[in-house]
Amino acid sequence: MRHRIHIAEAPAIGATIAIRGEEFHHAVRVVRVREREPVELFDGRGFAASGIIESLASDHALVRVEAPIESREPGVDITLAMAIIQLERFELVLQKATELGVRTIVPIETERVEIRPERYRGKMERWEKIVFEATKQCGRAMIPTIEAPADFAAVMARPGAKVLFDADMEPTAKASSESVTLFIGPEGGWTERELALAREHGAAFQRLGPRRLRAETAAIVAVANLTNDRFTRRAEE
Repeated sequence: MRHRIHIAEAPAIGATIAIRGEEFHHAVRVVRVREREPVELFDGRGFAASGIIESLASDHALVRVEAPIESREPGVDITLAMAIIQLERFELVLQKATELGVRTIVPIETERVEIRPERYRGKMERWEKIVFEATKQCGRAMIPTIEAPADFAAVMARPGAKVLFDADMEPTAKASSESVTLFIGPEGGWTERELALAREHGAAFQRLGPRRLRAETAAIVAVANLTNDRFTRRAEE
């Protein structure tokens, strides 16, 4: 894949734009792009285009915007409501969920979360950096939003289609909406109170096969299953 450069706003096709600051430094000093080299530009809000490095100066590069790039987003707007698990594994989920096309990530505080709040307070900047770098690496034009940690009940009460994954619950009808929130619990699973609350709010229940998966594996599999299903449907249409 061509080197990707994040820009502040979408330019007109055919325009020449200046790349400065951290993106310039990374492209020229780290990746070492050269004049006439093709690159990709993206604004993090859905715009992406091919470009050509026209010239390099000591503090900026000039890039000509060539042609728009077709969207690589899945055909469904996914919010991942992910229980806060051991932080290294939670950050793996952030990375892989971004690669798979999740639009929004909500860290949720559940009754069986074992991580103390003081351990994840102040992590937003780090989490946003992980998501940004994954977006840049995987070719997406849209940077997912990471919300502040929220209580399970508050997130479950939000409107819209919801699917809660649990290894022991009997599966119910799948949500067919173009926008859906997937709930993944902690290693200790959901409590009966949380399951009852999900029923009250009309959530669908699903399993991820006959084996019990770790929380981070469950999140990756759940998102991959949904995005692959939607890509297959689009290809058949």
